[in-house]
Amino acid sequence: MTVSRRIALPAPLRAPLTLFALAVLLTVLACAVLAPWLFPGDPLDMQAEAFLWPGQDWHYPLGTDMLGRDVLAGLVHGARISLQVGALATLAGVLSGVLLGALAGYFGGRLDYAVQRLVEIFQTMPSFVLLVALVAIAQPSLPTVVFAIALISWPTVARLVRAEVRSLRHREYVLAARSVGYGHWRIILREILPNVLPTLVVTTSIMIASAILMESALSFMGLGDPNHVSWGSMIGNGREQIRTAWYLTAIPGLAIFLTVLAFNLLSDALTDAFTPNRADA
Repeated sequence: MTVSRRIALPAPLRAPLTLFALAVLLTVLACAVLAPWLFPGDPLDMQAEAFLWPGQDWHYPLGTDMLGRDVLAGLVHGARISLQVGALATLAGVLSGVLLGALAGYFGGRLDYAVQRLVEIFQTMPSFVLLVALVAIAQPSLPTVVFAIALISWPTVARLVRAEVRSLRHREYVLAARSVGYGHWRIILREILPNVLPTLVVTTSIMIASAILMESALSFMGLGDPNHVSWGSMIGNGREQIRTAWYLTAIPGLAIFLTVLAFNLLSDALTDAFTPNRADA
């Protein structure tokens, strides 16, 4: 007689709000992946009559903007840009922060002092002001935006990882690994960082949401890549017609709201899953 075993997810990951967040994120991800096939043309091309309202022409379900561009095509391609910038900027920020934070927390001494002072320099400057300055000085483009967002994001990760590594470096299993002759890198990568991973997963979800918001804000201000459509640029282009064609700003604004909300809900669920005592409180 065989007994089937099912892997039960923690209760926070099965909550209705978490399932809603996953559904939203999977929808946005599907739009981003399928954008070239769903709307193979350039979303910046003029397609039809200007200011078609949503539902007015079934060829353009979400209407057109002031130049006759398809709002739905822009929304789908904008998902691709938002997720791309959010993922790449977060990846670069997390890798940089983990590297510097782990080295500072493990070795301490002058290296720890130097990393702390570097983090303090970045955190004494307003993040968004620094972001705008970096993008304005350089040529606005996707690589520039990704680099700038990663540059202002890594200090948070570095401080978090440093604190975690400092609390773990004197644990029994680390001392045992050191006593049998394991090298520093092996101890950091195989003994310490796996125990920091739950905290990093939660932080990463928050950073992706923040990166999407920052990219949208830059595009709204005209500092995004002019060769790509994004949700922020759609809001910026439609703000002058907000009284007569409010849907031009409401639709991409709703997309940003739902995506960021989904990441925040997922972050809360992961926090509860990794800290059961908090979920039961």
